[in-house]
Amino acid sequence: MKILIIEDEKELSDSIVTYLKSENYLCETAPDFNKALEKTELYDYDCILLDITIPGGNGLEILRELKSNNKMDGVLIISAKNSLDDKVTGLTLGADDYLSKPFHLSELSARIAAIIRRKNFDGNDVLKFENMSIDTKAKTVLVNDKPLELTRKEYELLLYFMTNKKRVISKNAIAEHLWGDDMQGNNDFIYTHIKNLRKKLIEAGSADYIKSVYGMGYKFSS
Repeated sequence: MKILIIEDEKELSDSIVTYLKSENYLCETAPDFNKALEKTELYDYDCILLDITIPGGNGLEILRELKSNNKMDGVLIISAKNSLDDKVTGLTLGADDYLSKPFHLSELSARIAAIIRRKNFDGNDVLKFENMSIDTKAKTVLVNDKPLELTRKEYELLLYFMTNKKRVISKNAIAEHLWGDDMQGNNDFIYTHIKNLRKKLIEAGSADYIKSVYGMGYKFSS
């Protein structure tokens, strides 16, 4: 799961990144309005943590741009401003939740998980497809009701496929989702992860649901 943290307070941003990484989120940061606008226009995120007061502009304008471009990223507003007007405006514009500073990182993580669960998983903790299931809270996978051992990247890849089943996903989209700013995943590296995941699924008794679409990418379907 990929998170964008739009926050100009470096100490707070760093602490959020450290905590969320320990929860196995992939984190990117944007310390000002222009960087935030650039990232939200170029990439998709499972959840965006959006401070209202950022250098160079107002965080609510980022939210307006997201909605005008029909972006489906989850948005959690985090702001020192605790006025009813800010909260109402943010939620009216389409934010999914609002959290006032100061806050506990454990609560922030719980709010993020709730947003992702509602938006990506129809409010469920467990995703099911044919003979496999993913528990997104425990981060475990079952095939034919038996545990399947996956690396972190293999788990993220399978989850990405299952939340985008029957859609063609490009190799670039997979690399950007799995590595974010690092973008170290070249096509050969992506192929290796997919090959290993496919092998493990088949050996566990699953059908081969990962289909190559020539010249375009991959599709996860029965």
